[in-house]
Amino acid sequence: MIRAGIIGGSGYTGGELIRLLLNHTEVRLDFVFSRTRNGESLHTTFPDLTGQTTLVYTNRPEPDVDVVFLCLGHGNSGRFMEEWSFNPETRIIDLSNEFRLSETSDFKGKAFVYGLPERNADRISRARNIANPGCFATAIELALLPLAQEQLLTQAVHINAVTGSTGAGAGLSETSHFSWRNNNFSLYKPFIHQHLAEIRETLDGFGPPVPELFFLPHRGDFPRGIFATAYVAYEGTIQEARDLYASYYREAPFTLLTEAVPNLKQVVNTNSAHLHLHKHNGVLLITSILDNLLKGASGQAVENMNLMFGIPRDTGLKLKAIGF
Repeated sequence: MIRAGIIGGSGYTGGELIRLLLNHTEVRLDFVFSRTRNGESLHTTFPDLTGQTTLVYTNRPEPDVDVVFLCLGHGNSGRFMEEWSFNPETRIIDLSNEFRLSETSDFKGKAFVYGLPERNADRISRARNIANPGCFATAIELALLPLAQEQLLTQAVHINAVTGSTGAGAGLSETSHFSWRNNNFSLYKPFIHQHLAEIRETLDGFGPPVPELFFLPHRGDFPRGIFATAYVAYEGTIQEARDLYASYYREAPFTLLTEAVPNLKQVVNTNSAHLHLHKHNGVLLITSILDNLLKGASGQAVENMNLMFGIPRDTGLKLKAIGF
């Protein structure tokens, strides 16, 4: 059994990791660290776990586990690793943005590999430490990776994406408050969203730098999911585009092409990403949807763990969509 620990287990991503690891056939969840909930049962924070575990939160992590998931706020992972040390053989999967870029991927001798399995599966399988991608970044990179590999992103890419309220985290803020979010829709951080840096670095990794990425992120009136559309000039036929995407993702169990225009209920509560292609007047439109807490965060982290320990990628991730 893989012995696992979670650092920061009271938020949305930590909660999803608890649920996934408790039901993972190859994992034993040894501890969940929280500074503010020490001694409390996990089900006091997550009532749906009642009867599923007797674990309580601890404020002292166990150093000899096989893998640790860091689910701390952005900028806190490095401070935590300075304060606490683990066995040199312990593998670390960080869900913050702290180590995603090449210029920040080395932390005091610990090299972090960017954890997008559809781009870096081989490197992930050999890695000791993983920087889990951002949720918007995952959706957009999956939409554009096949084009980037063939160096077909020769003109500006225009991207619109809507995320659910859980993307803002469990902490209360003005724009996550029910009274503000309900029956509402809003734009934020146009053209300057923090995930753009990792998106560009991932796409640029195939060769010449890609042109401008014009990204408009939006807040949606729903709890979870990301619905992203990207469009770019494309000279090939729609069938050529479909063949290109099918070839690129032929070994990716969670990234699937759909013939019908997708909707979020197809992917919410799953680790799947669905892609749909449409061509109009020389422009290729790619729709990319996923669950921001699973394929965009905790599910992808478990997928990375599976790769690191040499077990099938879908272990513990055969999840049911809500459907309706």
